[in-house]
Amino acid sequence: MSSSGIEKGVVTAEAEAPRGNRSRFAFACAILASMTSIILGYDIGVMSGAAIFIKEDLKLSDVQLEILMGILNIYSLVGSGAAGRTSDWIGRRYTIVLAGAFFFCGALLMGFATNYPFIMVGRFVAGIGVGYAMMIAPVYTAEVAPATSRGFLSSFPEIFINIGILLGYVSNYFFAKLPVHIGWRFMLGVGAIPSVCLAIGVLAMPESPRWLVLQGRLGDAFKVLDKTSNTKEEAISRLNDIKRAAGIPEDMTDDVIVVPNRKSAGKGVWKDLLVRPTPAVRHILIACLGIHFAQQASGIDAVVLYSPTIFQKAGLKSKNDQLLATVAVGIVKTLFIVVGTCVVDRFGRRALLLTSMGGMFLSLTALGTSLTVIDRNPGHTLKWAIVLSVTMVMTFVATFSIGAGPVTWVYCSEIFPVRLRAQGASLGVMLNRLMSGIIGMTFLSLSKGLTIGGAFLLFAGVAAAAWVFFFTFLPETRGIPLEEMESLFGSYTANKKKNVTKEGKEVVEKH
Repeated sequence: MSSSGIEKGVVTAEAEAPRGNRSRFAFACAILASMTSIILGYDIGVMSGAAIFIKEDLKLSDVQLEILMGILNIYSLVGSGAAGRTSDWIGRRYTIVLAGAFFFCGALLMGFATNYPFIMVGRFVAGIGVGYAMMIAPVYTAEVAPATSRGFLSSFPEIFINIGILLGYVSNYFFAKLPVHIGWRFMLGVGAIPSVCLAIGVLAMPESPRWLVLQGRLGDAFKVLDKTSNTKEEAISRLNDIKRAAGIPEDMTDDVIVVPNRKSAGKGVWKDLLVRPTPAVRHILIACLGIHFAQQASGIDAVVLYSPTIFQKAGLKSKNDQLLATVAVGIVKTLFIVVGTCVVDRFGRRALLLTSMGGMFLSLTALGTSLTVIDRNPGHTLKWAIVLSVTMVMTFVATFSIGAGPVTWVYCSEIFPVRLRAQGASLGVMLNRLMSGIIGMTFLSLSKGLTIGGAFLLFAGVAAAAWVFFFTFLPETRGIPLEEMESLFGSYTANKKKNVTKEGKEVVEKH
């Protein structure tokens, strides 16, 4: 085998001075990978307004409309379930390309749909792409980013989801001025544009260094780590940590090696995850599934998908006012997701999750109460209740966006061991999309059965239970290298602290 570039790096590492901050390269990679999330966000946002016109044009019932709104998330389970194995097989980078290709085809099919079955076929194809995108973007970003900025960079998918939602809302507002039978088709068809931009951008992205190590391509992995580390010494240290986690002896330093007991194609992973997990892996899996369940079951997609309906129930009568208020929701959500992203590495994952879920509980309780008051006083214009309802919708999306929104993806993309990460993360995404689909397809029926106020009080109860779960089960992961995450879990409580010294040595304390 050829002489390794890694060995040369070891020789020169001590003599080399720091080369400046290399986080810009990791930043660019995170931006490009996270663009996959725009396609989901755009679909969520655009369907909230397009549904009004689709229902009118295609003469759909409420049940058909519910299914149309939520079915994409159920279809995305196909992509989410296949994404882990696919990304282990062809790599994280080309899985992103695959996600964009599926959504491009799906958006065009929806835009040219002439009837309900046709548009459902488009939803199915787009759903597969969404499933791939939701799983691969946070995993890729977490694997490229250094530990010091991993939380910030891994939050990017959630930022781009919100940018997509906002773009969908704006698209609704402008295309609503077209004739009904044309407007909604433009709203859906324009969603193909981000997919084209993604395909071009991916050409500039490197492959995940952790995936490259699992393939035995140590030289290529080192080149990527070298571009995202401040010094060669840091790059070598990160490479050694990945090799250790992958079970590769440190004395294997050639550019290309044969990985001992290689399981890079995902063989044996499901057994290690679900059949015979270690206590730490079982705790990690429970934490991942619990946080994904809580994120969706607390009702965020009910608000995002049905904002016009909620504002109508709250007392806003004209479609224009409902769409404008919905655009305001998108702006608030996007602004606060940026705030959450900027502070996730400063205050930690636990603090943001607990603050977020507490705020969601309070705002959902107030929203449910105000909508109940309006519902029980038909024919009366209760301005205070209308103002409170609109304000609480904004407060809910704001508190969601500073914690539960971005931190869910950050946390679940970083806690799994490297060999289990792709499939483990895909399980979380599958549950996330399943719950999102259930909420989307049942909210109208739920609001009729419990009243719309009762539905939001139910979501408030879920938020309260989620706060207790987060407080009890989720340890803090801020600043911990990915290869050391497993040591935080296993006790099934959050009362386990880990201190990492400047030399990289760790001390784990149980209280």
